[in-house]
Amino acid sequence: MTVLADAIVVGGGIHGCSTALHLCRAGLKPVLIEKDYAGRHASGVNAGGVRQLARHVAEIPLSIRSMDLWERIGDLVDDECGFESHGQVLVAEDDGELAACAERVADLHGHGFTHEELIDGAELRRLVPAVAETCPGGVVSRRDGAAEPARTVAAFRRKAEQLGAIVREGEPALNIRRENGLWRVDVGADTYAAPVLVNAAGAWAGRIADTLGEPVPVETVAPMLMITSRVPHFIDPVVILRGRKLSFKQFGNGTVLIGGGHLAVPDQERGTTVLNWRRLAESARTVFELFPVMREAQILRAWAGIEAKTRDDLPVLGPSARHPGLFHQFGFSLHGFQLGPGAGAVMAELIVEGGTQTRIGALGIERFRT
Repeated sequence: MTVLADAIVVGGGIHGCSTALHLCRAGLKPVLIEKDYAGRHASGVNAGGVRQLARHVAEIPLSIRSMDLWERIGDLVDDECGFESHGQVLVAEDDGELAACAERVADLHGHGFTHEELIDGAELRRLVPAVAETCPGGVVSRRDGAAEPARTVAAFRRKAEQLGAIVREGEPALNIRRENGLWRVDVGADTYAAPVLVNAAGAWAGRIADTLGEPVPVETVAPMLMITSRVPHFIDPVVILRGRKLSFKQFGNGTVLIGGGHLAVPDQERGTTVLNWRRLAESARTVFELFPVMREAQILRAWAGIEAKTRDDLPVLGPSARHPGLFHQFGFSLHGFQLGPGAGAVMAELIVEGGTQTRIGALGIERFRT
């Protein structure tokens, strides 16, 4: 059976679900197709960082757009998504790193972005009292925070479905093609047809782009995370490092989530990962050195999520350079969770209005054309 829709969104991570929701809010009826279940991979198992801090200047306008939505996320999806705004702090471990932080903040201010603020050692220890005394300062983005990834994706999916989106889970999107002016996708016994196709398939989106003649230099990666036993409350903001790989936040129940970008080995065909315990030990050692309060904590569990990383670490967001009605939204390269609400809003504007006021020109797929 062929089912007509206004748009087909392939991929049920936060980006696909956000785009489906915003299309519904604009009056369209999309179909959302997810081969597993919404949030099964990176979107539902990441660290939940909601940060503008330390982003490439090319994606800061999108990050700012998204931050405005995070601050009223309950109005958007009828769920607060566990979002808390205690700021995010980038810690400099020595004077050289602090000098680089100062240069970065000055450069951003020169571009008109003022969300990052250079802080000295006294302010660092006011924000993060447990940090090692040797750290001379850092950078803070005070509006930033964190949310619960699986809860967030579920909220976007649920709200999109309530507003009229068709959600198909547990079956892959197959035989993607354009016929007679419509994009067609087979899902089980059904075929969906629409004038618009959004490729938001995460780690699998590169294959779709390649099949449609728009190859992107993208690799499949699996960032690892681990959770500790409970320790007495000692930190509110999320902490990241400028030099070594570390992201670090404490939950209300006392457990601490440790991440930062060390990678597992992904099996894209099976959708599974093999953890690299040596790299996880490096993250644990970094925490041990910087936060003495953590030295008696135990690691309870570790995991990884599969996602796509582009060659330049920037997402692909915008219309196809080759096909009418095709849009790409993937390759968020280990830092796409915060961008999800804004990217969906921007994608809906591109589809419905033909353009957006949010500056995303440097994120287009045409940058990879030879």
